[in-house]
Amino acid sequence: MTEKFMVYLVDDDLGVLKALSRLLRANGHDVKTYSSPKVFLDEHDVARPGCAVLDVSMPGLDGLEIQRVLTAGDYHRPVVFVTGKGDIPTSVRAMKAGAIDFLTKPVNDRELFDAVSRAEVRDAESRRLRSELESMRAKVSTLTPREREVLTHVVAGRLNKQIAGDLGTVEKTVKVHRSRMMGKLGIRTVADLVRMAEKLSFTK
Repeated sequence: MTEKFMVYLVDDDLGVLKALSRLLRANGHDVKTYSSPKVFLDEHDVARPGCAVLDVSMPGLDGLEIQRVLTAGDYHRPVVFVTGKGDIPTSVRAMKAGAIDFLTKPVNDRELFDAVSRAEVRDAESRRLRSELESMRAKVSTLTPREREVLTHVVAGRLNKQIAGDLGTVEKTVKVHRSRMMGKLGIRTVADLVRMAEKLSFTK
């Protein structure tokens, strides 16, 4: 059973934490609150679907630094920022880094609900893509070293005859390796192979 979407609230202002958590719970969301950015990152579980609603200015780690941690790697935890200052340059940096929204305190109820709804959609898409990448990597890991070599050459646009010359073998052998490689990857066309390689950043 898939775990329910969790809203992680991180703000050093306990009054804001209490007000936002009450608001979100009343709207049907599961909420976990943190007054310490460090404790949040220490306990953060990327496997749980959810989003982070972060205050921008906090002692120790600010919201933008937490965002960088949460958006590293294959999976990008959706982030919604809240701030009491409305700093335009900061909001621009946050949005360029992929933030869902940048809300000013006191937060408008509807704007917060809408931002969390968009975060839920993005989270589901991010998880789908991550699962797809993991599946692709698992298939690539089944290739022999020679099949992997053939893969990189095919992706580079080389013909069987050219690949045979590059690898010091005969075209018939390349065809066998190529057929086995495509079969293991579950791919029928070179176009699909190239798309897979691009997603994995797999280059020669």
